[in-house]
Amino acid sequence: MSDPVDLALTAVAVLWGAATGALLPRAAYRFTVPDEQPWRSHCPEGHLLRGWLGRTPCGVCVRPPAVESSYTPSIPSAPLLALATALVCAALAGATGTRPELAVWLLLAPVGVLLAAVDFRVRRLPDPLTLPLAGAALALLGLVALLPEHAGDWPTALYGALALGVGYYVLWLINPAGMGFGDVKLALGAGAVLGWYGWPTVLLGTFAGFLSGALYGGVLVLVRRADRKSAIPFGPFLLAGAFAGLLIGAYTA
Repeated sequence: MSDPVDLALTAVAVLWGAATGALLPRAAYRFTVPDEQPWRSHCPEGHLLRGWLGRTPCGVCVRPPAVESSYTPSIPSAPLLALATALVCAALAGATGTRPELAVWLLLAPVGVLLAAVDFRVRRLPDPLTLPLAGAALALLGLVALLPEHAGDWPTALYGALALGVGYYVLWLINPAGMGFGDVKLALGAGAVLGWYGWPTVLLGTFAGFLSGALYGGVLVLVRRADRKSAIPFGPFLLAGAFAGLLIGAYTA
């Protein structure tokens, strides 16, 4: 029988994920714009968008605003974002247990879901999310390292962030058309959370990200929705790889 404490912790994680995920649609709408364009400040009806959190993109419109252009597809609904974030948080709670670093994973999870949603639609990883994600991960893990019963190593988290950031920067220099600079910035945060559990976790999470991206691209080619030269948003797969590596690292820590 499962430990009641673990069950309660997972339930709290699910509730946290559902509550925070449901508030992401407004931020997703404001960030989901073509590259080099400013973040949305008004809905198509002309209402000023106040704040970044909300169950609907516009707090005034009765219905969610229509898509502004054919370039920008619709954003995920609040229930979908809530479900995705709740599942991510539940998996993190199940893998990490009562160790204090779980609080960090739960705080970062909604940001990761938001980044994946935005990048998947417009191939853009907003700087206001990627850079603070890396800084917050290192700062929060530094605090967790002072607590008893943690299962990670803060210096390795720092070195992992630097290593993955430099590695992705080199890939961007080699092929800027295939690797966006937003991916380089996101790699800093991914390297930090993976590095917390050691270098094998960094390698595993990095490999999982590239493998999942390659599989997705291969499927698109098979169904003739892309060719070998087509670019795909890599951020969601970088995040998926980090998520997979983090789960395994937490289970084996």
